[in-house]
Amino acid sequence: MTGKIKLPPQTGPAGFPGRWPLFVLLAAMVFRLASGTSLASEASLTLSEALRIAVVSNPRIEAARSRIEAAESGVGQARSGLLPRIDISETFNRTTSPLWAFGTKLNQEDITARDFDPNRLNDPDPINNFRTALTFDWALFDGGRSWIGLRQSEKGLEISKLAYQRGKQVVIARTAMAFVGLLLAESNLRVIEQALETAREHLRVAQSRYEGGFVVKSDLLRAQVRIAELRQQKLAAESNIQIAKARLNAAMGRPASSPVEPVGVFKKCTPPSGRLEQWIDTALANRSDLALLRLQRSISEDRIKQARSGHMPRLHLQGSYEINTESFDDSAENYTIGAALSINLFSGLGISSREARARAEMKRLRAMVTEKELAVRVETRQAFYNAHSAWQRIKVAESAVEQASEGLRIVTNRYRSGLLPMVSLLDAEVARQQALTSHFKALHDYKVARVQLALAAGKIDENFK
Repeated sequence: MTGKIKLPPQTGPAGFPGRWPLFVLLAAMVFRLASGTSLASEASLTLSEALRIAVVSNPRIEAARSRIEAAESGVGQARSGLLPRIDISETFNRTTSPLWAFGTKLNQEDITARDFDPNRLNDPDPINNFRTALTFDWALFDGGRSWIGLRQSEKGLEISKLAYQRGKQVVIARTAMAFVGLLLAESNLRVIEQALETAREHLRVAQSRYEGGFVVKSDLLRAQVRIAELRQQKLAAESNIQIAKARLNAAMGRPASSPVEPVGVFKKCTPPSGRLEQWIDTALANRSDLALLRLQRSISEDRIKQARSGHMPRLHLQGSYEINTESFDDSAENYTIGAALSINLFSGLGISSREARARAEMKRLRAMVTEKELAVRVETRQAFYNAHSAWQRIKVAESAVEQASEGLRIVTNRYRSGLLPMVSLLDAEVARQQALTSHFKALHDYKVARVQLALAAGKIDENFK
């Protein structure tokens, strides 16, 4: 039977006759949707969505972006050393100094014969001067110091980009592991809820058998104790879910209390492909933190050349154009252009000390690169073996679940037939619960191992699944 549901007429304000409660409900829904809130108590979230949010919102990534911006500005600053510098200035002086007064009149091109009177030379009247100057300075050659500085800045920019890339990979890995951790917490809760339902059914069987006089009261009490234990486990599991949600939100760069409900379940995956040597080679070629150290080592080698440039000659092209006037009703102008060549003969061993310091820094970074390469090899090897071990544990855990489920079925039937005591039934319940928990833990460990292997190889991004 089908038909339309008729709403009873309602009294509403002018302009909205009838169906007033429905109008209020629709208005409330529109308001909440417009304000960006959800009618659901939780926000559904897939792994892909979580990774995209983390890449945008995580403060570590935001800090890395700011570092890139600073490095880009540093490149521009270093490039300025290769370009000429032009300044304009305006100064005002009032003086009675004999030397400066006479020189000021000369610059103003206002010298007369009477200005050579000894009395006026020795005790001049106060004189004002407004000086407008345009100066020019260009380092044509500084021993390569500016060019080396530019290369260092460009490498520093590349280092910032590599740090950003590695930081993003770490954030993605942490978010993925937090997401899987939340899935595990929810799966554990479902296992406990299933065990609690089974325990309640067994309690009903025990109650029926006790009332029929087939078992003693201790069987009934044991079943009740089992339910109490499971209730405690459920409370702990619910707390673990809230903690896992807070961790996931923190990994995504959101407030810990933000609503989140992961969409997805544990699925079987294919074992990791490729040989160990291939993964290690990939890691050595793709790890951005290793490439970062190699660039830092290259910069230290440039610092040695930069220190040596202090022994090289420096050639500057210089010039100036200026206007001098006392009252702006008349002015005089002049210009100067020339070149300056300088060579350092002795700097108190400052240049050689800087070179020695740069050499020591280069040795340190070389050792750090070697150490990092060894660490990358170990990290990749460990992640590879952990992934394979976790995959094998999944197979074992699946068999254990099947065996425990079958064992519980057999023991339950025998208990109902009076062939086994309650303790055997409780043992079978616990065994099945532990088998299910171990199975989900094995799936979780495999997911985490895959994330860690991809991170160790430098092959993880926001499209990771």
